[in-house]
Amino acid sequence: MNDEVAVAGTLRLALGLEYDGTAYNGWQIQPHAPSIQESLNRAVSAVADSPIACVGAGRTDTGVHATGQVAHFDTLANRAERSWLLGINSNLPADINVLWVAAVPSHFHARFAARSRSYRYMILNRPVRSALYRHRAWWVRKPLDAERMNSAAQVLMGEHDFSSFRASACQAHSPVRTVTEIGVSRDGDWLSVVCSANAFLHHMVRNLVGSLVRIGSGEADVEWIGELLAARDRKVSGITAPAAGLTLTCVGYPDFALPR
Repeated sequence: MNDEVAVAGTLRLALGLEYDGTAYNGWQIQPHAPSIQESLNRAVSAVADSPIACVGAGRTDTGVHATGQVAHFDTLANRAERSWLLGINSNLPADINVLWVAAVPSHFHARFAARSRSYRYMILNRPVRSALYRHRAWWVRKPLDAERMNSAAQVLMGEHDFSSFRASACQAHSPVRTVTEIGVSRDGDWLSVVCSANAFLHHMVRNLVGSLVRIGSGEADVEWIGELLAARDRKVSGITAPAAGLTLTCVGYPDFALPR
């Protein structure tokens, strides 16, 4: 099916996804590596009894997780929403799960209709590593000051050129993004970095976290994040935080009422 315009007589369905990205080479189909999209296409096609191509809201990278990914597909198959939900899940591996399925207008597009995306990055901050959370968090053994990190992060609020935090392979036409929420908080040994924006550059959240950790460890001043922003140069900012700590938590569609 055409993923831009629904063919006459077809039904467009949206679905919500959660997945553990550890075993996958990201969302997007790759020629010689497993992907979330490939597994989902196969499962949906089995229920539709015809080839289906799903379109995702965000192309999460290798090892990145999701609790709020959204995708859509077009189909001629007539199934109840519950039948789609149970059928797709029965054909998915245990580390990918569909949370809901809903009919949407033909002009809904999981990627282009999205107006916001939210991510959470988890840091385990203690002297010893974790056997259970090694694929779900970045283990940082140096003590981190979450308040310093949070103060620095507030400079990133609003519309800015985020060139200092984009990957060299980023294909976005513009480095300008609008951050609507960002914060760092601590709960025991765990630090949580939450960030929402109209859209994100490639590796943007992971690069922001890498720089914030330098500030939290005392290796850089709180003001350094503003200097990085002004420099517009990736070479001067911090390391890219590991993919394991990152989760896509929500995609916002203010023009469409989707399940949560």
